[in-house]
Amino acid sequence: MSSFSTPLSGLEADSSWLNLISNNLANLNTDGYKDETMNFGDIFNQMQGASGNGNPIEVGTGVRVDGTTANFANGQVNATGVSSNLAMQGNGFFVVQGGGETSYTRAGDFSVNSAGELITPGGQLVMGYPAVNGVVSTGGALAPITVNETATIPGSPTSTFQTTTNLDSSSPVGTTYSAPVTVYDSLGTPQTLSVQYTNTGANTWSYNVTLPASATGATGTTTTVATGTMTFDSSGNLTSPSGSVTGIKITGLADGAANMNLTWNLGGTGSPSVTQLDSASATSATSQDGFGVGTLTGYSVAPDGTVEGQYSNDQTRALGQVAVASFANVQGLIQTNNGNYQPTITSGNAVVGQAGTGGNGTIVGSSVEQSNVDLSTEFANMIVAQQGYEANAKALTTFNQISQATIQLIT
Repeated sequence: MSSFSTPLSGLEADSSWLNLISNNLANLNTDGYKDETMNFGDIFNQMQGASGNGNPIEVGTGVRVDGTTANFANGQVNATGVSSNLAMQGNGFFVVQGGGETSYTRAGDFSVNSAGELITPGGQLVMGYPAVNGVVSTGGALAPITVNETATIPGSPTSTFQTTTNLDSSSPVGTTYSAPVTVYDSLGTPQTLSVQYTNTGANTWSYNVTLPASATGATGTTTTVATGTMTFDSSGNLTSPSGSVTGIKITGLADGAANMNLTWNLGGTGSPSVTQLDSASATSATSQDGFGVGTLTGYSVAPDGTVEGQYSNDQTRALGQVAVASFANVQGLIQTNNGNYQPTITSGNAVVGQAGTGGNGTIVGSSVEQSNVDLSTEFANMIVAQQGYEANAKALTTFNQISQATIQLIT
């Protein structure tokens, strides 16, 4: 009897649905996995004639699987504390490459290989925009993201320094106070200046800026690089010099670094960094705009995908920027393995850009996106699929009994 094909199609469809539900449940803890649902459609109805009023009489011939739909809603973000882990939130996929093939994934449980490159658990390279001297170039070809922990950055020479110092107004004439200030030469070598203040009278102090003689290969203990006089008003505010002391020159450095021309920033009128108050002479802070040679100590990933390296000299520098790919029709993607997707004609080609721009989502560093499978929903779907399977099995059994009865009538 042709009627057997109808419940058989139902059994096959419900079996496929149960397989899909089982796959969702199996990937409940798979990072970046996207829940899938199944779509069904009826098979072409057979025309049996027409009723008395001319309406058609049609009998369906079963059901078929029309397709599957992936739910690309965000999964929950799980903070791992691992710098190489990345979670995508919103539209987009990470671009990964291996074996000459480019794939796209939401699974951000990346690690670092021996070459310092970000890789997937399957060994594919995480792609992005390279950085040269801390500047990301988004106009060129994609390259592997590298977080090489042996990387160093050169130092930068000091041009300006500042001290926050108070000189004790009750000090007797002849009292001295010294404050050290570390600056850096063109080779990144730290050089220690010493600013010595001497009380020369009411509201007046002289200053003498020196450098160890060994730093310039000179004789004696110190080399003087700047001298002058400071005066203060009756409120302890610096009146002269105002603003800055310029032209502090350091020449002939023993390490071969370039000559230095320093400016001592005194803070300017209204906010001097050197004061004279009735309090013990002390320096509460020093600052300068140079730094020494630094080695990479760690890195983090910003929401726009920029990988920011932290260095031992308190500097940060961009190491690259993780690329994000989007598609016109994400339902047209083919899922392969390890959470990877491949584009098709229906998905359109990948549009590669940066996170947070052009409709792309953002990236959460030191985290992974978990599966978005909802356990209660899957259990509810499983019950419905099971009931459908049992109903179709019952219909098939009934048809079998009818066919047996029909055969008995003939015999």
